[in-house]
Amino acid sequence: MNRDSLAAGHRGVHRPRPLHGYEVRRGHRRPQACSLCSVTNSGKTTLTNSLRKALPNCCVIHQDDFFKAPLFQPQDQIAVGEDGFKQWDALEALDMEAMLGTVQAWLSSPQKFARAHGVKLQPDAPDTHILLLEGFLLYSYRPLLDVYSRSYFLTVPYEECKWRRSTRSYPVPDPPGLFDGHVWPMYQKYKREMEASGVEVVQLDGTQPRDALFLQVLGDIQNLLLNQDSSPRIAGPGQAAGHCVAVSPLGTSPRSV
Repeated sequence: MNRDSLAAGHRGVHRPRPLHGYEVRRGHRRPQACSLCSVTNSGKTTLTNSLRKALPNCCVIHQDDFFKAPLFQPQDQIAVGEDGFKQWDALEALDMEAMLGTVQAWLSSPQKFARAHGVKLQPDAPDTHILLLEGFLLYSYRPLLDVYSRSYFLTVPYEECKWRRSTRSYPVPDPPGLFDGHVWPMYQKYKREMEASGVEVVQLDGTQPRDALFLQVLGDIQNLLLNQDSSPRIAGPGQAAGHCVAVSPLGTSPRSV
């Protein structure tokens, strides 16, 4: 869990509607949403921010912005579990309906959403609209699964992840034993659930150099935009096309983990 953005609260939150009926006029490209999910301190936020700067008309939604109790407010809404820790890394700590509503607002009008969030639309790619969803439990909330055109999952070994966590400073410091007693066990729990559900993801090695990882994912998304076919993979929200030049492809295809 990356708690740096919790203070943002629920800015721009929209309540959800059913994920159907999002029509695209003939000849228009469909908006495309890509998800980046992983354990804490894997580099997903850094990767997401780099992609946002490189992709045209790209908006970002951070799952961390939807915690029910921001760190600077009373934490009564976050329960204490059997492990003795507040359950920050559990799905119940998040207002996922609010997150879904925000995603639907983007689906309904990517242009309006982008302008409202300070994203400057590029005139040379007027029909290309990309949404990056970044978080640690993106594949545990089923209503969002049909939105993703491409899903990524970054993995980091236990020792590396624990070391990275220890080097970070949070507004509220981790209590002793939090990583081993709560953070890592919850990551393993939800990873097993993801594997059992058959969610198709592109596996990424979070120990790669940042630049290499960025170029791999950027190339994969650009190729996805270029090679989109006229029939979207999913009904409703669908996929988008881009006006981009492909770079080094990822080299892996989506698979069930």
